[in-house]
Amino acid sequence: MLSNSIIGVLGAGSFGTAIANILADNHQVLMYARRPEVVDAIQHKRLHRNQTIHPRIEATISAEEVCQRCTLIYVMVDSGGFRELIRQIDPFLRPYHVLIHGTKGLHVVLPDNNNDWTSAETLSRSNIRTMSEVILEESEVLRIGALSGPNLSGELAARQPAATVISSRFDEVIEYGKNTLRSNRFRVYGSHDVLGVEMAGVLKNIYAIVSGILSGMQMGENSRAMIMSRGLGEMVRLGRALGSKTSAFYGIAGIGDLIATCSSSRSRNFTVGYRLSQGETLHHILETMDEVAEGVKTTKIAHCLSRYYHLDLPIIANLHGILYENLPIHEAFNNLMHHENDVDADFLVNEEEMKV
Repeated sequence: MLSNSIIGVLGAGSFGTAIANILADNHQVLMYARRPEVVDAIQHKRLHRNQTIHPRIEATISAEEVCQRCTLIYVMVDSGGFRELIRQIDPFLRPYHVLIHGTKGLHVVLPDNNNDWTSAETLSRSNIRTMSEVILEESEVLRIGALSGPNLSGELAARQPAATVISSRFDEVIEYGKNTLRSNRFRVYGSHDVLGVEMAGVLKNIYAIVSGILSGMQMGENSRAMIMSRGLGEMVRLGRALGSKTSAFYGIAGIGDLIATCSSSRSRNFTVGYRLSQGETLHHILETMDEVAEGVKTTKIAHCLSRYYHLDLPIIANLHGILYENLPIHEAFNNLMHHENDVDADFLVNEEEMKV
């Protein structure tokens, strides 16, 4: 049992706010935001990110207060600020804390604490940290979980039916997640495959960008289905190279999230792709977005990993060309249509061969 019934939420973006509102149906929630004007909007206007704030939610500008008052804490910040936040709260974290994060991104670590990884040509598993691994590196918290699934913030805020996965090595963490989040409108599944669930949630953002590009090019559902199915194969191959199991890619956090983000214009990553197809530069798009599209950074990381592990991942390679090498979109699309691999579900064929 948790030592208290107040649930902490670190991060007040659209997703963090939606999760806080879901938690508040059955619990008191203490929500951290780093900007005073956001705390004021939550506390007094009871409106933030176009979401009405539940009466049980209290806001604070002190992350320390969240750690002191809450045993179970949901961490809902983007990957770029994740490690810094964990370092900030580490002095106030204890082994009894339970941290469940909902961040679908990766952190890159280079030798000698070199933070300029963007010029790297290859990256290996030793250079990559999931958000769960960042928590383990930066704190003494052991009971860690990852929340992932087809959870578009706008639909969660509207209380439309949805499902998610809580992955953890610890059964009690999964149960905490289920008991605090599930309702008749929100299904919560459990998994012990932490790496698989995290990698599935991270990698699907790449294909959401491509799906947005196709939409902007006035391509139909056939092309979108092609990208999703072939993209799933790339996700499985890259995930397997990094040491994850494949089952998570076929579930809610994999196929489920892939379909949602590739099909919805509400997806931030889909929006990036759509705007690229309309002739906007990547720099302008990122400068004018109010929340982070994780797929842009993930594409660079995935491309570097594919080069190190000698993986043929044509969708990732061509999207990397569009985002970072000035490859024209029509040329990238032509490359995909003429790619030499014509074996269907080849990632499943390879998996069967591995069992022989």
